[in-house]
Amino acid sequence: MTGSAEGAERTPGRLAALLIDASAEAISAAGGHAGGVYLRSRTPGLLRLAVLEGLPGPLFRPWWRLHVDRPFPVADAYRLGVEVALPNATETMRRYPQFAAGLPFQFGSLHIPVTAGSSVFGVLTVLLPPAGDATELLPVRERLTRLAEDLGGALEKLRDGEGASAVTWEGGPLCVRPPASRRPSGRLGQFVWDPVTGTVTTDERLNLVLGPGAVQADGTVEGFARAVAPDDAEGILAALREAAGGRPPSLPLCVHAPDGALRLVEVWGPYEDAARPGEPAPAGTTTVRGAVLEPGPGTVADSAADLLPEGVFCLDRLGAVVYANPRAAALLRRPRSELLGRTLWEGVPWLNQPAFEDHLRGALLSPEPVHFHVRRPSAHSGDSAADPLGGDLLSMSVYPGPDLLTCTLRPGHHMADSPSGPAEAQGTPEPVGTPSLSPLYRPIVLAIALTEAVTARQVSAVVMRELLPAFGGRRLAIYLLQERHLFLAWETGFPQGFLAPFEGVGLDERLPGVETLTTGRPLFFDSMQQLADAYPGIALDATEGARAFLPLIASGRPVGSCILGFDRPRSFSTEERTVLTAMAGLIAHAMEKARRYESEAALARGLQQVLLPRRLPQHPLMETAGRYLPGTQGMEVGGDWYDVVAAGDGLALVIGDVQGHGVQAAATMGQLRSAVRAFALGDRPPDEVMSGTNRLLIDLDSGLFASCCYIRLDPATGVGQAAVAGHPRPLLRRPDGRTQVLDLPGGVVLGVDPQAQYPVTELRMETGAVLALYTDGLVERPGVDIDVGISALRVALARAGAPAAGAGGRSLAGVADRLTAKARHTVDRPDDIALLLATRRSSPLRRK
Repeated sequence: MTGSAEGAERTPGRLAALLIDASAEAISAAGGHAGGVYLRSRTPGLLRLAVLEGLPGPLFRPWWRLHVDRPFPVADAYRLGVEVALPNATETMRRYPQFAAGLPFQFGSLHIPVTAGSSVFGVLTVLLPPAGDATELLPVRERLTRLAEDLGGALEKLRDGEGASAVTWEGGPLCVRPPASRRPSGRLGQFVWDPVTGTVTTDERLNLVLGPGAVQADGTVEGFARAVAPDDAEGILAALREAAGGRPPSLPLCVHAPDGALRLVEVWGPYEDAARPGEPAPAGTTTVRGAVLEPGPGTVADSAADLLPEGVFCLDRLGAVVYANPRAAALLRRPRSELLGRTLWEGVPWLNQPAFEDHLRGALLSPEPVHFHVRRPSAHSGDSAADPLGGDLLSMSVYPGPDLLTCTLRPGHHMADSPSGPAEAQGTPEPVGTPSLSPLYRPIVLAIALTEAVTARQVSAVVMRELLPAFGGRRLAIYLLQERHLFLAWETGFPQGFLAPFEGVGLDERLPGVETLTTGRPLFFDSMQQLADAYPGIALDATEGARAFLPLIASGRPVGSCILGFDRPRSFSTEERTVLTAMAGLIAHAMEKARRYESEAALARGLQQVLLPRRLPQHPLMETAGRYLPGTQGMEVGGDWYDVVAAGDGLALVIGDVQGHGVQAAATMGQLRSAVRAFALGDRPPDEVMSGTNRLLIDLDSGLFASCCYIRLDPATGVGQAAVAGHPRPLLRRPDGRTQVLDLPGGVVLGVDPQAQYPVTELRMETGAVLALYTDGLVERPGVDIDVGISALRVALARAGAPAAGAGGRSLAGVADRLTAKARHTVDRPDDIALLLATRRSSPLRRK
């Protein structure tokens, strides 16, 4: 974590003022605890968080930038121009599992597009306490819609007056405090600085804070800075000057009064036509506004907290420490003077831990207290005897409040006695040794695992591996929706044949697996008896365990149903139901993606079958054989090709591999194959063939590159000329069985350098020799050097035997089958494979 906003570039103060005021009004109108505004940036398709009110920016850095195509509520609100209302965590996890997986906490949210006419400027977002359902948010939505419309109109005027760039945002967000829920007990005053005249005007409350006549004596900004904090005057002046240039600090300045008391200085601006305290400013004046807060002990806690035996400290909504008792300072091993006024992660750098960040985010977003352990670095050697705190584990509790978070600390080996009841009911921290990973984080684990799954079978395997063990389940069934009927895609653990009667059931059937999809609500049964009571006559298996039926819905579209079975009766806690609902959303999105992948893979396979040669040309002195095997993992189809082309009185042997997979790779392959064929039919030299094809691929601007090997052979003499563009070198098996990798110099892959050169190398094939051209899918294995695979292919070619026309010899097609046999029987081929063999004969084959 860091305390500074990302990037130094800021939009001028007028835009910042509009956004800050809009977010403050939205938080107040919604009764929320945080909010902000996303604006479009100068990068197409990228939204940036411009203002974050009520939350510390460094803790939420992953959400500062957001692409409009991501499945997030802000992106949908912007892209679709619709309001997105998420009343609680369950609804958030159901509709936006990726968003919920990153912030798995109990809160609701509203996301309103900021528009004016046909222009969409951004999204107004408010986080609020969880509600029962979306109907409870209707009054709030109406108020926020009006605020968003007003903001859109103001931004439209700003754009029309100053240009489109005036309503875009670059860099990190401005982090500001939300409207206070109650008047602070500390002393607060405001000031206005005019950079043109250099004068500072203060209100009466600030005069009370600084003392009568402290500023009015000279009225200069330098005098004001010295009156606020003599030892920190230069820092205040620097902040004011940066604010005048459009870069107000995102966090308050922590300074000290002449008597050493803590003061916080906040700076905003610049503002045009801003009102000075007590009188309006002349038109066109640009000013900087700010406030000075002298908290005082009553602002955060009673002074008796200084005497408590446990550590107590308080944070404001931006993470700044505003109070710490002596015990907290001792447990954190930091002087109180280095804690007060600083953000917690600045004052206590060793708290810069991902687990602590997650807990603090939970306390900021959820109404319930958070209890956890945090590991403190060991004391310096030699200090252990003087360290009475005992151990490096601290037990911490964070209690949320409308304006402040109250934190308690105690050594990890000491637990407060519970007045009554179990520890969980009293909210005491988990004992040491309890897994720190909350069940709410399981969706993150599943989401990460699903990123590698691209077929329905792989998705189902991941679910079985990650979901069942997490909840102690033994049975899993996944049904997918096709033409209003549910078909079994995966099952494990159920008795053989038990699920057969449910295959192909329609959506009008009264079955839990159907109703969970049609209603969009998960169904939980603590026992089979509960299930039988709810669905009389339904077929049951022999166990008495619990069942969970989860709807698979992706982006509002029904995908199917997921059934979890348990061996024993069990209840499902609210937390577990929330997590399972989130996981169902993740599974649905993964299945939807798998469907698209498989559809595109089928299209790519069909396209490639059309583009690859159906038969190779015959020559009386040459025999050729080719093989192509598509990959079997998701979209691993489309880029490899081979060809044999008549080139004058010779033959051109071609093999290539387009980077990538799918329809685009297959289409690019077809274009390259056509180009090489055209050059070969014109009997162009190999280097010209490579250079011409290279320029064509660059002109296509597909973003892809390709490797290629081109050999022109004279069948009568066996002399060949070869050019290589970043492709594996061919193998040559001599008539006596000796096999070698041809040492052919080459150029870079096609599609990279328009000036690339491709040297030509001469080779010679004896009668009975076999030339093997191949793509890397035949010789490459994950985690193994490609040279190992090439050596294995060379040995296999040597052992394949010399092809012969007689009864005792192996045909060239048989050799090709033998070289690809292992790949054909591999279930998961990570890449497609192409192989082209050629052999030279001493005399023409006789026709029968």
